[in-house]
Amino acid sequence: MALRSTSPLDGSTLSVFKEWNGYKLRQALDEVEMGAMEWSGLDLAERAERIGGLAALLRSDSGELSRLISFEMGKLRSEALQEIENCALLCEHLAHAAGDYLGEERLVDREGHRVRLDHAPLGIVFAITPRYAPFWYALRVVLPSLLAGNGAVLKHAGAVTQCAMAIDDLLREGLGAPDAFRTLQITATQVPSVIAAPMVSAVSFCGSGRAGREVAEQAGAEGKKVTLHLGGSDPFVILSDADLERVVPAAFTARFTSAGQRAAAAKRFIVAESLANDFVERLRIPVESELIYGDPMNEATRFAPLASHELRDRLHRQVSGSRSQGAKVVTGCMPGEPPGAFYQASILDHLAPGMPAYEEELFGPVAAIIRVADDAEAIAVANHAPIGVGASVWSGDVDRALRVGHRLRCGQVYVNAPVGEDPAIPIGGVGPSGFGRLLGGPGCREFTGSRAMIFG
Repeated sequence: MALRSTSPLDGSTLSVFKEWNGYKLRQALDEVEMGAMEWSGLDLAERAERIGGLAALLRSDSGELSRLISFEMGKLRSEALQEIENCALLCEHLAHAAGDYLGEERLVDREGHRVRLDHAPLGIVFAITPRYAPFWYALRVVLPSLLAGNGAVLKHAGAVTQCAMAIDDLLREGLGAPDAFRTLQITATQVPSVIAAPMVSAVSFCGSGRAGREVAEQAGAEGKKVTLHLGGSDPFVILSDADLERVVPAAFTARFTSAGQRAAAAKRFIVAESLANDFVERLRIPVESELIYGDPMNEATRFAPLASHELRDRLHRQVSGSRSQGAKVVTGCMPGEPPGAFYQASILDHLAPGMPAYEEELFGPVAAIIRVADDAEAIAVANHAPIGVGASVWSGDVDRALRVGHRLRCGQVYVNAPVGEDPAIPIGGVGPSGFGRLLGGPGCREFTGSRAMIFG
């Protein structure tokens, strides 16, 4: 079976890679096992310095790497360049904070003995990542795992295999430890055999809920640690005293960046009824005037295609089903002209329970508007969706926003700011959105074992 990437712009085949057979896969895993032993033998400061050095390599090759992202994922060139810069910032942050995150900790001394806690690597981490931000989603797992002294193998989405191979080149050459990391040229059918491999100690999965549950079941059966980072229907809560001058530009960015294809994108706009008409009208203006789709490689293009035609068609089924149940179209809500996987930038208003756009995650450029009477209803609506990664709460009273935020079921809450991803701030979901954390200190320690060292 081949790994095939297809252009979201015109449907043409961009590349075809042959899937590894079982022998080649076992050989690669054996090599990473040996390479990981050598890598873990370096002290933390040396690993941190090498990872920090990747930032310069990313920046020097940002033109070619961003081109690969735009070709395979369909992301705007400007957004692809920003993704590479974010990865460079991640490298620099990990190098700077390595001692704080992974250094030995002093515990209370006991009965004449000194007690320290260190963070021991687990072995080899198997990262399974999706296509939507191909460098960022992979490196935010792989680099902290490597910093902790683990080896790592990556199974990326077949649709971004060129990006995956560029990551392979970057890490294997840039770290000076070519066998501590490997991109695996495999499809989903071989994932169970990698999980079961004796040298693999942990699994990190980012993707759909169904596939994530299968991975968690396989890892559990093998007695291996697993973290899941699944979908989220993130709420963007606008309370009755919010300043729409600040809210609308943030809402526009939070929903429509990368054509809405981010797990942490604002998906449901929960708006106080007293502000709803004004908010919708203010949001409609830039949506209609600025988001005209086109070739993502063209610097003038402000709006990109979705990553695949399948994603576009699923989104339209959700929108159409909601319209048939009474949701109101403010703008858009139709597929773009073929052959690209385009969907119009859209606003869908007056959503109600039972509608697909109310109950399900909309992974694409549709702002779903839900009107509420008060803060209590806003909290209830936000928590109605069991999948929660992050939430954004807007109010002229920070204490009021925090009171609402404390009652939301999600992994992080931003007050008067859109949800983002910062190398220093841990992220992760709750409930069906998964478990485990990425980024920050918790993300670096996720694939380590806390080991007490007791000595006289």
